[in-house]
Order: sequence, then C-alpha cells, then structure tokens
Amino acid sequence: MSCDYTKTTQCQERTEDPMEMFHSGNLVKICAPMVRYSKLAFRTLVRKYNCDLCYTPMIVAADFVRSIKARDSEFTTNKGDCPLIVQFAANDAQLLSDAARIVCPYANGIDINCGCPQRIHDDLRRTVDLCRKAEATGVSWITVHGRNIEERHQPVHYDAIKIIKENLSVPVIANGDIKSLKEAENVQEITGTNGIMVARGLLANPAMFAGYKETPLKCIWDWVDIALEHGTPFMCFHHHLMYMMERITSKQEKKVFNALSSTTAVLDYLTDHYSM
Repeated sequence: MSCDYTKTTQCQERTEDPMEMFHSGNLVKICAPMVRYSKLAFRTLVRKYNCDLCYTPMIVAADFVRSIKARDSEFTTNKGDCPLIVQFAANDAQLLSDAARIVCPYANGIDINCGCPQRIHDDLRRTVDLCRKAEATGVSWITVHGRNIEERHQPVHYDAIKIIKENLSVPVIANGDIKSLKEAENVQEITGTNGIMVARGLLANPAMFAGYKETPLKCIWDWVDIALEHGTPFMCFHHHLMYMMERITSKQEKKVFNALSSTTAVLDYLTDHYSM
C-alpha cells in the first residue's frame, strides 16, 4: 500500500499552511519524494513552474538523528523552499519524533513513508481500513500510489484511489504515471482527489505543471543556473539534464550527451547545441 501519512507541523518561520491549498478547491500540484533527485535545487526549479508543494527525498530517521553528517547531507532548505514536507522512513516512534523535532522549524509538515514497495492491496478493503486507521490518528492527508506490490509499469488503478477518497474525510492525493498537466487534471476529475503527486513526469519535464508538453529550453537553462548556484554534484546535475532532454534529443545526441563527464563539457555542449 502506498500511503504517505502527513501531519502538518506548526512553524513560526513558515507561515504557509498546506491545508489551506487542499481546501481551496484548486488542483494542488505536488513534487514527489524522490531519492537522490527531489533535493533543494530541483525543488527550486519546479517551484518556478507552478509546483505548489514539494517533498524532500526519503530520509532514514535513525541515521538523521544519530549523525550530523547525515543531517547535513540529507536535508538542506532555504526561505524560498516553501511549503515543504519532509519525508522520513522509520520503524521506531521515538526516532521518528526526534527527527521531526529537528526539522520542525524548517518545514511545513512531516511525512511517513509507508509505500515502498507496497502499494494498494489486492483486497481494497484492507487498504481502506488502513487509511481509516491512519485518519483516526490525526493525519492531515494521505497519498495513495495506485498500484499493488507486483505492479511497476502496469496501468494505475485510479478507480481504487477514487474508492479510498470516498471513504475518507481528510484530503487524498493521487500518485502514479502522470506525465502532463492535462493528465493531472483528468486524474483529479476521475478520482475526486484534492491533489496530484508526480515523480518521473517531473524528472522528464520540470515545467509540466506550467502546461508545457516537453521541457522548454528556458527550463534547461534555469536548471543550469540553479544547480550551479547550489553547488549540485556533477552526477546529479548531469542526470537531471539527461531526464529533461530525453524527449527533445535524438538517439545519437543522447549517446554523446550522456557520455559527458564534467560540468564544463556539459556547459559547452549546451552552449553549442541549445543556446537561447
């Protein structure tokens, strides 16, 4: 079952309450927690293109609490990185609580990862029951990825998400296989959910929520500027560009670009082939 249980925290430095977005009646557009990828620089980019709410990558609570090095490596933010939800993986309530207390001044909510690798159950009643139990504990909203544990690339069960939404009173977010703003709007209409969470679709096109069907050239150069400003490691910088340029480059171009091994080489290539 892929339900990410989120409890909104009080935060003096971050006055935006994500719950207000869910009650606005508008589609809430969300960047999913992606290990290695949904870090500060990428969150900064998608926020420029109409992303309403961003999650950090999944952070292991135990390591985060016990290691200053892990905290410095796994969690960075700034004043513009808002509203922000921090996702933890934990199997110990005290460690989760300790981790939440550390990030509380810098985040708008804490999310518990309950979806890797399980997603919805074959017996949907079990999923609904679990979501109801989560709701009873006081969570603010629930995210559901509409696949079961054995499904990777099969069609998403939006009908199951719709049933879960109908059985809960807290906001529900739909996740799974959404690659365009139009698809996001269609999924919201089908499921009745309050928001849409996207992972791979945003990696391929960070400007998706602004209505672009493929990554615009300006978005590529925005990423270059943001990534260099944040000191993004080369591998992450390069991989994001590989995703973003997947749909707009030929097979031969991909072969050349993907083999580049330095920031200077990437910048030279982009200047020669994709200058604005």
